[in-house]
This record gives sequence, C-alpha cells and structure tokens, in this order.
Amino acid sequence: MNKHILLTLPLCLIIQLFASLHTHGQDKPNVVIIVMDNLGWGEIGAYGGGILRGAETPHLDQLAKEGTQLLNFNVEPQCTPSRSALMTGRHPIRSGTTKVVWGLPYGLVSWEKTIAELFSDAGYATAMYGKWHLGDMEGRFPTDQGFDEWYGIANTTDESEYTSQTGFDPKVVSPPQIQQSTKGKKPQPVKEYNVETRRTIDAELTQKSIDFIKRQVDKKKPFFLYLPYTLVHLPTLPHPDFEGKSGNGTWADVLMEVDHRAGQVLDAIDDLNIRDNTIVIWMSENGPEEAPNWFGTAGYWRGHYFTALEGSLRTPFLIRWPGKIPEGVKTNEMVHMVDIMPSLAEVAGYQVPSDRKIDGVNQLPLLTGKTKASAREGFPVYNGDDMFAYKWRNFKVHFIKQESMFDTPVKHNFPRVHNLIRDPKELHGIDGGGRETGAQNLTWVLPAVTKEVLQFQKTLKEEPPILLGTPEPYVPKSKK
Repeated sequence: MNKHILLTLPLCLIIQLFASLHTHGQDKPNVVIIVMDNLGWGEIGAYGGGILRGAETPHLDQLAKEGTQLLNFNVEPQCTPSRSALMTGRHPIRSGTTKVVWGLPYGLVSWEKTIAELFSDAGYATAMYGKWHLGDMEGRFPTDQGFDEWYGIANTTDESEYTSQTGFDPKVVSPPQIQQSTKGKKPQPVKEYNVETRRTIDAELTQKSIDFIKRQVDKKKPFFLYLPYTLVHLPTLPHPDFEGKSGNGTWADVLMEVDHRAGQVLDAIDDLNIRDNTIVIWMSENGPEEAPNWFGTAGYWRGHYFTALEGSLRTPFLIRWPGKIPEGVKTNEMVHMVDIMPSLAEVAGYQVPSDRKIDGVNQLPLLTGKTKASAREGFPVYNGDDMFAYKWRNFKVHFIKQESMFDTPVKHNFPRVHNLIRDPKELHGIDGGGRETGAQNLTWVLPAVTKEVLQFQKTLKEEPPILLGTPEPYVPKSKK
C-alpha cells in the first residue's frame, strides 16, 4: 500500500485496515467432502436423473447451479481403491489397496499420508462420519490416519445383512458393529450394524456432522469434514421416514433421502453463516450397483462398478465455494479422484508429500475458472492388480474385457480403442485388423497411449508398490 495514502488516513482506520488484512490472510476455508457410495452418474436431476428416476433432487440440483459441475470426474472401479485414492492422492496400485477383500488384513498402511493428516497438520479440526473401508485393524482406523473423531462402519454395508442371512453363526463371524473413536483411541462398538440400523445410520451421520460443524464454528476453528454416507450401497433401504414417500418404490425413496441429507448439511452451513468460507464437494466414489434388486444407473454411460467401463469410472461431482468457484458452470475436462488432495493444498495451507509418488495434480485453476483446461490428459484404470484400460483425452483403450462384475475378465488379443465422444457406450472399438466399426480409424491412439502406459509402469519400478496384505509396521526399502 502507498505510504502517502496511509499518512492521510486517521490512525483508527489504519489499525482497522491492517487488522482486516491480517484476518483475511489467516482465514482458511472450511472443507466439507460428502461422498455417496455407488451412486451412478445418471441418478440425480443435475445429471439427467431425478424425476426420471422417480424422485426429484432439488437440493443437489440447486447445489449444481451454485457451483461447478464436473461431467468427466473419474474414480476407481471398486470401493476400497476409490477411498484410498481420495485419502492419499495416489493410485491404489501404489498403496496395496487395489481391491475389496473380506476377512483378510487390508487397508492403508500407517506410512501413507492421508488428506486428513495434511489438514490436521495445517491446523484444521478433522472429523469423519461414515464408511471407512480402508482397514479394520489397529493402526488403520480413521482416527489412526488423521481424523480427530469418527463414527461409522469400518468396512462395507454388505455386512449389515450378515445377521439376518440364513445360518449366520456369531461364533464364527462376529456381528458387525457401528463404532466410534477419537484420535489415538481404540474404536469402541456402539451398536450392531444390521438391516434396521442400516436404515437409520445416514440420519445419524448427518446429525453428527452438523454437530461437529457447530462446535468448530463456536471455537472459530477451520474444519475438514469427511462425510462418506452408506447410501446407496446394497442393501439399498431408506430411512423409515422415507419408506413409501416417493410413491415410486424403494429406490426412489432412497433417492429422496440422499437429496434430503445433503440439504440438511447445506442448510446448517447457511444457518451458521459460513457459506462463503466453506468449500462443499458432493460426489460418488463408485459407479452404480449391478447386483439384482439393488442395481442403479450410469445414465448416459454404460456399465456398473467393478469394470473399466465409463459407467464405472464417471460419477457425479459438484463443488461450491461462493465467490471463488464459478456458478452454473459445467465442464467435460478430465478430473480424477487423486486430484482432490493436491487441489486443496494451496487453499488449506498444507504441503503435498514430496517423499513418495503422488499421482494427483492441482486442478484448482480449472475449478476456479482461471483456466478452461484440465491439468491431466489421462490415467490408468486398474481393476485389482491388473491394468484393464487406459483413459486418455477423449479416448479409452481397453486391454481386458469385462462387461459385468460377474464376468470372467478376458484379455483382448488386440486392444480395443473407443472414441468416447463418438462412442460413449464403448460399443464400437477397432478390431484386430485395425478396422473400426464406427466412423473413424483410431489405430494412431495406440502408440500414444502405449507411451503413457510405459511411463506409468516405469514409476512402479522406481517406487515398488506396497503389496495387498502388508503388515505393520511398513517402511519402504528406500527409506530404511
């Protein structure tokens, strides 16, 4: 500021001015990340669903209007890998979190640096309410990995059906529990997770989240809230208050509840007058369910989770930050789940880890409208420990065929290349003779993508992946 201007101002105004500048410089935004479980691209109104799926979604549709809507947001094919990517900014092939497992040691080793730890190091209060699915052993619970407090389930919602299934034996498999803990403490069981508490848990998660927000506002402390709901994962059952409410069946009832829960959190943010200083992200971490009775839809795309099809990888993503994120914007630029951690680094004031491979890139310029282009061109699609496909620009190259989670994967004799603009359903790739059943020949894409694949595989040699089932304590060989 010009010193001559300062000399003409009254002392009281000068003091107020510098106080304002200082406050603004210390004012970190709150961050709320709401994650749905297995909600497909085509379910809510903003993505072509809503009323066509039996229930309008007014709160989420309004959120889309108030911020930016991604049309090309990408996740991993399974639950554990997606949540790992979100937490670490790393593809799960690096972290030993490549697939969902039952009854075996799994999850993020304590060496991994989570986004919650980064927020905590930056002075944020951190809380998680909901499904973790990144480890159910000592050292791998949410409150071992950067969260100050946690209430929810350690594993998958499938477990809620255990006690009501034929022949269930509690002497062999303990009844699943809803748990809670605080940082550094051993999680304690609260109550059994069964089909009845499955119906009510998302309401609990919402109220606990709102309580956490209120407590931090009272303390004037910036907060990071991670709210991974259990809906719409099977068994897809609504809260009793929503049973029959849509008039269009159970799935539409659940969709009404999904929208209502988001609305409760958004209303609380407004009521506490922190809307302008709160980044809200609402998304899904997987494509839709395929299981009979519980199946969902990917809308414009084809496929369900546990595959490398677009219906598995593309999910809804809405982000709002008044005055910083443009309103009413839709973009088809490519963003991946690993990008979230580095994209929030600057605004939260934390440093992205430099002692390990980070796959995420900073997409803040895209999200704030400073650039129209994504900071990435592509990414590998691992389903388990194998690379099933590589998505690059507007193209997808499939190396392994799997149309359904119930199919046996089959390696293509010749990679299948799809132009996702011309062929969004991924039905018309080139054949082994280099001929395409669509309007274009895409063989030129193969050498371009092969180069990307080889470059990624090189990084796996530079930093060998952590293996699934690796015990604690884990330290990379290069760090010993």
